[in-house]
Amino acid sequence: MRNVWTICRRELYSYFVSPIAWVLLTVFAFLGGYFTYAASAFFVKDSLQSQMMGQSMPMNLNDRIIVPVLSNVAVIALFLLPLLAMRLFAEEKRQGTIELLVTSPVHDLEIILGKWLSAVLMYGALLLLILADFSFLFVYGNPDWKPVALGFVGLFLQGASILALCTFISTLTKNQIVAAAIGFALALILFVLSWATAFDSSGVAQVLSYISIVSHFDSFSRGVLDSKDFIFYLSMIFFGLFLTARSLESMRWRA
Repeated sequence: MRNVWTICRRELYSYFVSPIAWVLLTVFAFLGGYFTYAASAFFVKDSLQSQMMGQSMPMNLNDRIIVPVLSNVAVIALFLLPLLAMRLFAEEKRQGTIELLVTSPVHDLEIILGKWLSAVLMYGALLLLILADFSFLFVYGNPDWKPVALGFVGLFLQGASILALCTFISTLTKNQIVAAAIGFALALILFVLSWATAFDSSGVAQVLSYISIVSHFDSFSRGVLDSKDFIFYLSMIFFGLFLTARSLESMRWRA
C-alpha cells in the first residue's frame, strides 16, 4: 500500500500544478451552485403559489431540490471525468517514462490503483463542492439526510466506474486529447443507452438500458440502496481496472 499511496500523491500533485484541477473545480462550483440555486428558486416560487391558492400540502425538499440537482450533476460528471483520467498513462507515454514505469519493481496493480485512486480522490474533492451547496439547505430547511448521503454514494460509485474505464483508455494512446475524446464518446454511449427502453421493450433494449451507468443512479438519488446497482458499479470498476492491467501487462512485455 505504500507504493500505491506514493503514486497517488504524485498524481494528485500533478493535478494541482496543471490547470486541470482548477478548471474542473471552477466548473463544478459554478454548475453545482447554479443547479442548487435554480432548483431552490423554483421550490420557493411553487411554495408561495401554493400558499396563495390556499393549498397547505407540504413540498418535499429532497424531491424538489436534491434529487434534480444530483441527477444533473451525475450527467455533467460523465462528460467531465474523462479530463481527470486522460493524462494518467497518456502523459507517461508522451514523456517516454512509461518504459521506466512498467519495468520498475513496482507491481502493475500498485501502479494502476495509485493512478486510479488519485483521479477518484480528485473527483471526491469536486463532490465536496456540491455538498457545500447543500449545506445551506440544512441550515435553512429540513431535508432528510439519508437520501442525500445515498445520492452522494451513487455519484461517487458512478464516477469511480467511469474513471476506471477512462484509465484503461489512457493506456491506449500517448495523446491526452485523444484519450479525453474517446472517454467522452464512451460516457456519451453509456448515457444514451438509458434511452433504449423509451421506444422499445424487447429483451435487447432491456439489456442495453441495464448497461447504462446513468440508469443505475436513479435509485441512489431517490434514497434507495439497491444491491444490484451497487454490484453493477463495483463490477464496472473491476472491469475497467482489469482491462487496464491487461494493457499495462502488454506494455511490460513490449518494454
